[in-house]
Amino acid sequence: MPVHTSGSSQGSHGRGAGLGLALASALAFGGSGVAAKPLIEAGLDPLHVVWLRVAGAAVVMLPLAVRHRALLRRRPALLAGFGLLAVAGVQACYFAALSRIPVGVALLVEYLAPALVLGWVRFVQRRPVSRAAALGVVLAAGGLACVVEVWSGLSFDPLGLLLALGAACCQVGYFVLADQGSEAGEGAPDPLGVIAYGLLVGAAVLTVVARPWTMDWSVLAGSAHLNGTAVPAFALLTWIVLVATVVAYITGVLSVRRLSPQVAGVVACLEAVIATVLAWVLLGEHLSAPQVLGGAVVLVGAFIAQSSTPAKGSAEPVATGGAERELSARGTAA
Repeated sequence: MPVHTSGSSQGSHGRGAGLGLALASALAFGGSGVAAKPLIEAGLDPLHVVWLRVAGAAVVMLPLAVRHRALLRRRPALLAGFGLLAVAGVQACYFAALSRIPVGVALLVEYLAPALVLGWVRFVQRRPVSRAAALGVVLAAGGLACVVEVWSGLSFDPLGLLLALGAACCQVGYFVLADQGSEAGEGAPDPLGVIAYGLLVGAAVLTVVARPWTMDWSVLAGSAHLNGTAVPAFALLTWIVLVATVVAYITGVLSVRRLSPQVAGVVACLEAVIATVLAWVLLGEHLSAPQVLGGAVVLVGAFIAQSSTPAKGSAEPVATGGAERELSARGTAA
């Protein structure tokens, strides 16, 4: 039937665009830790770097917040949750973690999140998960054990690992909240408005927690070092704000709207690979062979767990994603 063919073609186009956006988001997010760690080593507190990142991005997105001010009345809980978990929670935990453990390890632990999304689907949404999904979670946990080298008694800072795990839990909230309302068609909240208010909420929360008035602002006027190479600190901050935050969140949320939290989570796993390679090249943070192997197993496990999730409307377990979401996403993400 012509209508079916048109819908299928449009759905495929929307899915292809969603995958491209998810990849762009992974690339943008992947460079955040590599740019932030030199600033932390130059003398800035991790929370101050997070505040600069989120507050700077909130200022950039302020015009969009004004444009979509009706969201304050329509979806206050969504905006508050996105700001607290997807913005403040993820960034604060991740930046605090990478001040104590290598960037690659922090991200690999954080990227247990795609597997944790399955836990959300199974125990909160009470939908069954496939055996392949469960296998993926087991693989991810086993790979993590290699990354942290449990046989040597956790050679990494335990608090750093706990903070990275906290970032993983908050990132589950990012994927789940980014998907909220995508099934509502034209009534769905505009994703750019959600991001803008999420950043404003995150900035407000972090202002109280980070107390930026105690920050050593002179660090931003000096230089930071990328594996011995001097780089203007303000240039690193600009990259973190504009690319690793504004561009990363916009492309990330739009990708979830066009795909699903699960599929977008698979592509987002590339962030861990990108960040690990960048940290290796730019920061000289080398991982051992078992850690590299463990990191690969984490990513493979997360991929299996997520890609085993069938599309919406399927008779298989865990129904999320599909043509209805793609069609509604085109209406809200355009």
